[in-house]
Amino acid sequence: MAEELATFGGGCFWCTEALFQRLKGVTSVMPGYAGGTQVAGGENPTYEAVSSGTTGYAEVIQVEFDPAELSYKQLLEVFFKLHDPTTLNRQGSDTGTLYRSVIFAHSGEQKRTAEDLIKELDASGSYTKKIVTDVVPAAKFYKAENYHENYYNSNRGSGYCIAVIDPKIEKLYKEFGNLTKPS
Repeated sequence: MAEELATFGGGCFWCTEALFQRLKGVTSVMPGYAGGTQVAGGENPTYEAVSSGTTGYAEVIQVEFDPAELSYKQLLEVFFKLHDPTTLNRQGSDTGTLYRSVIFAHSGEQKRTAEDLIKELDASGSYTKKIVTDVVPAAKFYKAENYHENYYNSNRGSGYCIAVIDPKIEKLYKEFGNLTKPS
């Protein structure tokens, strides 16, 4: 079966990239921007423009994966478990619409799978508040600047990576060890 695309916004793309890179069946993870309507300073959004909060873009990752090894629903389960889908425009200390929880569905099936899982999670009481994740049709994806690619793996000793990303990776291995690549 051919590889598929999934596009998620769940806060800082440095975090989500590091997590999804570690999943078996994932062949590529690219940080970028999607979902905006205004572009400042040229055709492609820039980190500086998106960070201003005026462009409407979200920090996202675009994931290429092999559905024979890892299903879209499994990707969604990781996505929901490793960020807070109940906070509007916020993940930890990162605030603003660029950090919103959003799923850009690349097909009707992806949209249905995401919406069904949200209903299931809301009904299960897994969260104390309702999930606010938007599920919208896939928007044009703009690759982030090169220095954002593979950020965690290139900067593991930085304070942000140690304080914010390391605990998420530990949680990934604890909760989804069966879905991770050998370390």
